[in-house]
Amino acid sequence: MYFLQKLNKLLTSWFAVWVILISIAANFAPTIFLPIKPYIAILLGIIMFGLGMTLQTQDFKIAFLKPVPIIIGVLLQFLIMPALGYTLGVLLKLSPEIAAGIVLVGACPGGTASNVMVYLSHGNVALSIAMTTISTLLTPILTPYLILFYA
Repeated sequence: MYFLQKLNKLLTSWFAVWVILISIAANFAPTIFLPIKPYIAILLGIIMFGLGMTLQTQDFKIAFLKPVPIIIGVLLQFLIMPALGYTLGVLLKLSPEIAAGIVLVGACPGGTASNVMVYLSHGNVALSIAMTTISTLLTPILTPYLILFYA
């Protein structure tokens, strides 16, 4: 048990470094990671299930009884992030197609990775998951308006 606790602490405290190193390796030798491609959906499901197991109903009750942080987070997701994407496109003088792609990526809701980062930083995972859920539900409705606004 002691070994697993130490291993867990080592992996989580150096998580950002692991992500960067694996990203660099994947950039220079992508074929190494091809064998796990068919299992990505399953692995994401396991991660999401594991995050869900750390929460209790009370966590979500608190998050939804005080909706202001969720509303602020969702508003920032659909206002600030696409605006930053648009600004980058203008500042870097990108083609309209690439700039539109950056605005779209900016409008995308957080996902499993953002929730894992919140968990590892000992943040409010229930709040993060609630924001991700609401943003995901609003994305098909709001994204077309964002594209029209920034077009």
